[in-house]
Amino acid sequence: MKYLDEFRDEAAARALSQEIRNVTTRAWILMEICGGQTHTIVKSGIDELLPSSITLVHGPGCPVCVTPLEKIDRAIALASRPDVILTSFGDMLRVPGSSTDLLSVKAGGGDVRMVYSPLDAVKIARNNPSRQVVFFGVGFETTAPANAMAIWQAHQLKLDNFSLLCSHVLVPPAIDALLASRTNRVQGFLAAGHVCTVMGYEEYIPLAAKYRVPIVVTGFEPVDILQGILMTVKQLETGRFEVENQYSRSVRREGNIHARNLIDRIFEPGDQKWRGIGLIPKSGYAIRSEFSTFNAEKRFPIDVAEVQESPLCIAGEVLQGLKKPHECSAFGTQCTPESPIGAPMVSSEGACAAYFLYGRMNRAPT
Repeated sequence: MKYLDEFRDEAAARALSQEIRNVTTRAWILMEICGGQTHTIVKSGIDELLPSSITLVHGPGCPVCVTPLEKIDRAIALASRPDVILTSFGDMLRVPGSSTDLLSVKAGGGDVRMVYSPLDAVKIARNNPSRQVVFFGVGFETTAPANAMAIWQAHQLKLDNFSLLCSHVLVPPAIDALLASRTNRVQGFLAAGHVCTVMGYEEYIPLAAKYRVPIVVTGFEPVDILQGILMTVKQLETGRFEVENQYSRSVRREGNIHARNLIDRIFEPGDQKWRGIGLIPKSGYAIRSEFSTFNAEKRFPIDVAEVQESPLCIAGEVLQGLKKPHECSAFGTQCTPESPIGAPMVSSEGACAAYFLYGRMNRAPT
C-alpha cells in the first residue's frame, strides 16, 4: 500500500482521510474490535478526520472489560486465602467485582502481586514451594501462548503449587454473535492485528461470506487504522465482502504456527460468559483435562454466586457498539478512573477510559 512506509506521517494520514472522503457515497457503520485501536482512534482524533457519514463504534476488544464478574469474584476469593499468592497483570487488580477488587484485598493483607508475564508467576511458585500460586490469566488469543507456556513449563518442572485461573476469550465467535444479533448495526470490521499475528485470519473468511461484511485486519498506528477504514469502505462501496490484510508487515494468513500448536496442546474451545454481553458458545479457552491439575477452578472449588451489573453501567451496550461511553448517565460523574463502576473505565484498553482520558465528555448521542 502506498502509505505503508509512512505510517507515522501526519501528511499521509490527511491524504488517507481525503481519499476516504472521495470514495464514500453512503453512510456506513464500522467497528474496531481492539481496545488498543479504540485508544488510538480517540487520542488521535481519527473519527474527526472522517466524513460525517462514517460512524466508528467500539467493540468488545478489551479483555479486562469482558471478564465476567463471577470470575473476578473467584479471583478475589482465592486472593483472600492465606495459603494463596494471587498474581495477575496490573489492570486486573483494579477491576471491580461484585463488592470489592483485588487491590482492596491486597490492602487488607492478601498476598496479591502484579507480574508482567505468567512465567513470572511460575518463578514465584518455584521460590515459594509452601504456598499455592495462582495466575489470573485473561486476554484474547494474543496472550494465550504465554499462558499455555506457563502451564507447560509448570508441567515440565512438576510444580504442584502453580495453577491458572483462566478467562480467555476468542474474537471470531464474538464477531459471529454480534452479527447474528437483531440489534446489530455494524457493516464492516477492523480486526485486531495482534490477535491475527498469532491466529492468522482464516477463521474470518466464512464470517465475511456468511454475513456479507468486509473484515480488514488492521494495525495500531493512526495511519494503519485510516488505511484499514479506507480498505473497508472501498469494499462496502463496491459491494465486496472479503477479508483483507492491512497489517501485512506482521500478520500472515496462517498466523504463528508454533504459537497455535502450543495453544492447542494446552487449551480447547469452551463456552464463555462475556461481561455485559452474556454467554457465547465456544468463545473461550478451557484448560484440557490432561492438564487439569493446573486449573485453579478445579484445584480450588469455590461457589461463586451469579451477580448483576450496576444498573448505572451501560458497558454491555458500549461493548456491542450500540452506544458511546459519553451516552452513559454515570460517565465522568459517578464513574471515573478513580472510582469506576464498570470495567471499561478501569482498563487501559477500555473505551470509557479512553473517552475520559482524552476529554470526550460530550453527552450528545452520536
